[in-house]
Amino acid sequence: MWSLKEKRKLFRQNLTLTLECDLMRTIDWKEESNSVVLVDQTLLPKEYRIIECKTLSSLCEAIKSLRIRGAPALGAAGGFGIALAAFLSESRDFETIIRDLKIAGKTLKSTRPTAVNLSWGVDRVLKAVSDAFDVQGVREIALQEARDIAEEDVVTNKLIGESGAELLKDGDTVLTHCNAGRLACVDWGTALGVVRSAIAEGKKIKVIACETRPLNQGSRITAWELMQDKIPVTLISDSMAGWVMQQGLVDSVLVGADRITQDVVFNKIGTYSLSILAKEHDIPFYVAAPTSTFDFNGWEGSVKIEMRDPDELRFFGSEQLAPKDVEVFNPAFDATPMENITAIITEKGVFYPPFLLDEVLV
Repeated sequence: MWSLKEKRKLFRQNLTLTLECDLMRTIDWKEESNSVVLVDQTLLPKEYRIIECKTLSSLCEAIKSLRIRGAPALGAAGGFGIALAAFLSESRDFETIIRDLKIAGKTLKSTRPTAVNLSWGVDRVLKAVSDAFDVQGVREIALQEARDIAEEDVVTNKLIGESGAELLKDGDTVLTHCNAGRLACVDWGTALGVVRSAIAEGKKIKVIACETRPLNQGSRITAWELMQDKIPVTLISDSMAGWVMQQGLVDSVLVGADRITQDVVFNKIGTYSLSILAKEHDIPFYVAAPTSTFDFNGWEGSVKIEMRDPDELRFFGSEQLAPKDVEVFNPAFDATPMENITAIITEKGVFYPPFLLDEVLV
């Protein structure tokens, strides 16, 4: 893995790959109140609001309700969640505060079981605080490690962007699904980070965003953030994707990932269908994700897919769309087999089939 020192060096060398944006990072730490602040993504695009989580329960609610979402952003949320728990703990001895943090970690992990980064962020901070000697040391180390996770995420996304930008040609149109932009990360983005980096290099790139039912992260979030950066974007319904590809309007499909195992990529429901359509129309299908999203010990059958509230399909906001008692099947994610994927873009470069996950560790 890249060391933090190496990532920061690369980050400084590539500061020119930055688009103007006055918005805060998706998630951060507020020093004055020792709390977690984040963009409430459930309000977009109608309202851009920063909310403050002063308790672990409020942060867990924000994760469950998708106020904060996206695998890399959830990694930072997990880290900041443990830091928050450390500052909230009233324990006066090392053993007790460590016990409190382990309990907090289990609570945080239970909020979203499929995305691996949340557990990764929690475990990384818990491991770091084991080197402390007292309560104050636990708090200081927890916060510093959480901040390092957030800082590294920005650097990692820039490196993913640089790696992936080479795959896009000037004038390309990219189709994407859900939101894998800066709002799914601490900043910059994974799939959309590739688009941003290509544009920063001078390439003219257009994006087609699938709406991503039932919560419309594509229409509400992806379209919004691309328009904020003045990146050309066209919104389509999910059901239009095949026809749009058939008409020759798509040069590549570029998505993020919530967990990558030995045999599949877990991402927002609908990704698998897009991979089949892309394969049928001979269109490259790229996955952009940090190595922290790789689950080296997992496989499709070992991962629990999160089931969402049935009312997400029965209603759209306050508007009823279906009979209240209709049976609903509402998984948040699906699994795309490796044979449908052209390449996986990481901060360590672009990997092509056959995908040997051990190569990522080198």
